[in-house]
Amino acid sequence: MRRAAGAGITTLAVTDHDTTAGVAPARAAAAASGITVVTGIEITSVHRGRDVHMLGYFIDESDEDLGRFLVAQRADRRRRIEEMLDRLAGLGVVLDRAGLMSQAEGKGKAIGRPVIARALVAGGHAKDVSDAFDRFLSPDRPAFVARHGASPAEVVAIIRKAGGVSSLAHPLKYGLDDLIPSLAADGLDAIEAFHPDHDEPARARYQQMASAHGLLVSGGSDDHGPGADRPDTLGTVTCPAPAFVALAERAAFRHT
Repeated sequence: MRRAAGAGITTLAVTDHDTTAGVAPARAAAAASGITVVTGIEITSVHRGRDVHMLGYFIDESDEDLGRFLVAQRADRRRRIEEMLDRLAGLGVVLDRAGLMSQAEGKGKAIGRPVIARALVAGGHAKDVSDAFDRFLSPDRPAFVARHGASPAEVVAIIRKAGGVSSLAHPLKYGLDDLIPSLAADGLDAIEAFHPDHDEPARARYQQMASAHGLLVSGGSDDHGPGADRPDTLGTVTCPAPAFVALAERAAFRHT
């Protein structure tokens, strides 16, 4: 929250993967800075064996169906990590299984591939997190294990049931623009047009696609914090005020 205030941010959403556990602490920490925290989440769905990230904003984190769904999501994350550790061991790369899995024991905590990537770096098996993914953890690499999960359309429905608005995260990453029309028909609310990975032509294309399919647009920095082996993007890419107002108005309608 101090970094966000320093970057001139006045409103933000914490969108952790498959958990809302960070929202309450973020809101408490933001109070001193006068920052408004929107309840958010990033849910991993599966389409044709590939992860597709779906953002949810203004959700009711107390929604029971959402809560049960997220418990199952986090359980599959743990299953996946265990299988990846097994594959790494078969390659002669033995990591501290108990220490890694303990990171998923706290209430509401989600664990993912970056945890293994950092352990590979610490153990001298990779130069950095990117190298760990390139050598071991990306699709088609020897330690990769596919996720089991809900489809993007099912996640859209779950977010809507929890009173939130859904947005397809960083669509350029997937190369699945042909998925957008069907998701729009299934109730998708928005496309994340504004993202650090999107140059100006990409932003324009996704804004045009959103308009063509009756969708809103969202945006954000996708900042993962210091030490995440990613560029510090906090405050560099934001959601334009008119786009945010449109998202908030749709959410307000659903909560009435």
